[in-house]
Amino acid sequence: MSDYTLRAFTWSDVPAITRIYKHYVDNTAITFDTEAPNEAGIAEKYAALIEFGHPVIIAERDGRVVGYAYASFYRPRAAYRFTCEDSIYLDPAEKGRGLGKLMLTELLAQAKAFGFKQMLAVITSDTANSIGIHEKFGFERVGYYSAVGYKFDRWHDIVHLQKAL
Repeated sequence: MSDYTLRAFTWSDVPAITRIYKHYVDNTAITFDTEAPNEAGIAEKYAALIEFGHPVIIAERDGRVVGYAYASFYRPRAAYRFTCEDSIYLDPAEKGRGLGKLMLTELLAQAKAFGFKQMLAVITSDTANSIGIHEKFGFERVGYYSAVGYKFDRWHDIVHLQKAL
């Protein structure tokens, strides 16, 4: 039995999402943001996700937000409206406990129910755990881009993975 509860996003989640995301911006190349957005910036982003009705999942353990995930348009042009990109972020203390698997399972189900037909994952190439979990869920590597992001004084490659929903 999991110690985690998954639920829909509420506006009171913004501070926790901001805190979790800030860790990844400041300490990793998982995101290519180089400055962490403040709560107003996160709220603006989530307002757009909610307006479109896109899947947004919050994970809690013992009443505390410990992760979040969402699926949103891969690109803004209308022809891409059935293709989404996934994003999953965990509190660093929760990594390796099965939360990513739990969240990806739910995100895939909600993205399909929403009407997305394809899900893409855009992952920094040296993030083996993220690539591995996506491959376990049936994502296939469809692209590799060399030296497309510059962060922490070095170039980073990305891998594109894809799964039909």
